[in-house]
Amino acid sequence: MTHRVTTAVFPVAGMGTRFLPATKSIPKEILTLVDRPLIQYAIDEARAAGITEFIFVTSRGKSALEDYFDCAPELESVLKQKNKTELLELLEATNMESGAIAYVRQHQALGLGHAVWCARHLIGDKPFAVILPDDVITGEEPCLKQMVEAYAEIGGNMVAAMEVPADKASAYGILDVPSSVSRCLPVRGMVEKPAPGSAPSNLAIIGRYILTPQILRNLDGQQRGAGGEIQLTDAIALEIANSGNVFGYRFQGERFDCGSKAGYLQATVAFALSRPDLRDELEAYLHQILATRQAAQ
Repeated sequence: MTHRVTTAVFPVAGMGTRFLPATKSIPKEILTLVDRPLIQYAIDEARAAGITEFIFVTSRGKSALEDYFDCAPELESVLKQKNKTELLELLEATNMESGAIAYVRQHQALGLGHAVWCARHLIGDKPFAVILPDDVITGEEPCLKQMVEAYAEIGGNMVAAMEVPADKASAYGILDVPSSVSRCLPVRGMVEKPAPGSAPSNLAIIGRYILTPQILRNLDGQQRGAGGEIQLTDAIALEIANSGNVFGYRFQGERFDCGSKAGYLQATVAFALSRPDLRDELEAYLHQILATRQAAQ
């Protein structure tokens, strides 16, 4: 019997240097896709999966994240006075219940594994999810919800995975899995950023995890891995070797890498085109740009 997954960890301590100078004064996770910040998409996905306890692993300069999920009485009062009901509902959807979010500081940038380990006392002895807000995933059913449903059947540890082109595999952590069309596959091993042509499969690890408390115990050793950092994948690999209870879940949906400028821009366009109130005007503009470029060639 597996326990329900009700806790999620959000590692948000990174400095967001790829987006400087914007991230000089605001956390990267507050950057918006259309009119919602990246962190809101992550929180909404977690809520849809049944998460009720949210743990943010933060660092200095991240107070805007705490403010975002707090109430804004003055703004709410103005909206009520002006009878702007729809805007008020949008605003209230960003509020979190008192005590639902806990914050813990990662004082040194020692890697994703270290960030998750920093939340160990708040997680306790129960399974938990990890969501990387940089990876925004769309689909009919939210990615983490798909994983939670699969986890309820098989337990263990689970990582989200998607197929990537062979020439892109060296940019990802790649799973060694049996050849199968199944959505959930037992993991025999994982290779972080394999050399070109050496990847064991084309299934890449994406920023969604469901993990057992043993992963935290594996991280207690504080072993340094790639880049001199404490890697979460190393702790998961140890669990593969010791227990063989790690699974890759091939989710249904489209993933945008919002940790890169190109991925962030692609996501912005995709999300805007999915909005009925923005689609027509944006499509017309994009067609105009393409027509102008083609005419100039």
